[in-house]
Amino acid sequence: MAMTMHVDIVSAENEIYSDTVVECYAPAEMGEVGIHPRHTPMLTKLKPGDVRVVTQEGETLHFFVSGGILEVQPHVVTILSDTAMRAADIDEAAALEVKARAEAAMKEHSSEMDYARAKAELAEAAAMIESIKKARK
Repeated sequence: MAMTMHVDIVSAENEIYSDTVVECYAPAEMGEVGIHPRHTPMLTKLKPGDVRVVTQEGETLHFFVSGGILEVQPHVVTILSDTAMRAADIDEAAALEVKARAEAAMKEHSSEMDYARAKAELAEAAAMIESIKKARK
């Protein structure tokens, strides 16, 4: 029997995922981290991106997080994010529209949206689109 750990992915609104898995990958600020059972304890910030979990059955599930906090204990992983959703639930057309608006706002210096906000929205939209692509593979 493979060693396992419990993963909880929680957004500000509700619990997105809670189950026992064999692997978890998350977009930490210093780069993607891979977490396996008995991982050393860790607390780090997350950037917008794709969280992947590998179930006991070998299925890979993809989730989008807008950033947040990753807490790792030897047999428990907790991901807290303002926005988190299953990649399959993301509206790709809406994400592409947000990306296009953010790119246009970054080019226009007269836009109401400031450059930093546009850059953050662009990063989040690009991460959503990447999560969709990874989930489709």
